[in-house]
Amino acid sequence: MIYVILKSLFVIIISYLIGSIPTGYLIVKKFKGIDIRKTGSGSTGATNVKRIMGTKWFFAVMFLDALKGAIPVLIALRWFDFWDFMGMTPVLAATAVIIGHSKSVFLKFTGGKSVATGVGTMLALCWPVGLIIAAIWGIITYTSKYVSLGSVIAISLAPILMNMFDQNVYYICFASLGAIYVIIMHRENIKRLLNKSESKVRK
Repeated sequence: MIYVILKSLFVIIISYLIGSIPTGYLIVKKFKGIDIRKTGSGSTGATNVKRIMGTKWFFAVMFLDALKGAIPVLIALRWFDFWDFMGMTPVLAATAVIIGHSKSVFLKFTGGKSVATGVGTMLALCWPVGLIIAAIWGIITYTSKYVSLGSVIAISLAPILMNMFDQNVYYICFASLGAIYVIIMHRENIKRLLNKSESKVRK
């Protein structure tokens, strides 16, 4: 039992550290020599990277952030059977990687808003839900031209979709808490959306 608990804690810590890898920050620093946190929204996420480096890097950072969200969860799923005592480990790993992305230990606990990383965790936990969330995000972002609007709406639907696909209560709770967390991270964007001052992803 102690071994299983220690192994679970190890996975959670590794998940946080993987989430903390500041993908957008590192790419902008390498190719532009600037601190992305001092430009635009101050976020290290894909949207702010796009403002500096263009659409190609927007998708590259989004993919990498989603990948780092999925990997720790897949590791946890591989190491732990969902129905044993430590069955919550994949969910705890998903939570840790999301927190790591937005509160990176390598950037003095700053970072992104955890949307792409969150979608990555959803893909690992239940790939149909992850794909649907990604599709909803893409459709709303493309039609509205607001990344933040697509992000908030898509992630908010995650707990409903988890329930529709008959996922365990742990997954539904994670999706619910994750949605709340992402909405909190987007609170300033929501204010700007309401007063119509939010920046569009394209003209």
